[in-house]
Amino acid sequence: MQTHQQNPSITDAELDSLENFIFSEAVSEESLDLIGIHGFLCALVISPSATNESEWLDILFDGQPTWKDSSQQAQITNILRSWYASIRGDMENDQELEMPCDLTLMVEEADQVADIETWSQAFMEGVFLKEDSWYQGSSAQEQKVTELLMPIMVVSDLFDAKEFQEIRRNSDVCEEMANEIPDILIDLYLIFQTPEK
Repeated sequence: MQTHQQNPSITDAELDSLENFIFSEAVSEESLDLIGIHGFLCALVISPSATNESEWLDILFDGQPTWKDSSQQAQITNILRSWYASIRGDMENDQELEMPCDLTLMVEEADQVADIETWSQAFMEGVFLKEDSWYQGSSAQEQKVTELLMPIMVVSDLFDAKEFQEIRRNSDVCEEMANEIPDILIDLYLIFQTPEK
């Protein structure tokens, strides 16, 4: 009987430390929040082309944080590496990801942004880093990737194309797309990270 390796996991205490740091004065106000970081890391894990850690950290924090000392820098960086490894472990083992937010686009206030929209925007930011590599390969694969990314693109509300805006006006379809995201992530991971036999 084959057993999967135990997934590396990230603790609530580590996430609390990361959140406290992100909302401290040491970090740009434009930094990603925990929901955004999860979306961004998911894209980095799935991406067919790796991004240097220093580059993605710079995007995540919106520049260099004002580190108190090297031990703080090491602690926060290691938490992010652990979270990345945990996400990768879940995807490798074909486990549905535990999302950091509800998958609903419903918000109480008109000027609010749904958490899953924030997540999707950060995921797309990760895609944009190596966008060309996501659309390489056979035309069949490119078509499949385009289809899989469509719900995340719609939910992100980053795109002005008429077809996206028409879908956004149909709340039922949008909610359906948002609910597909955890499965989509596994499908994308399998396309890029599982060699064909």
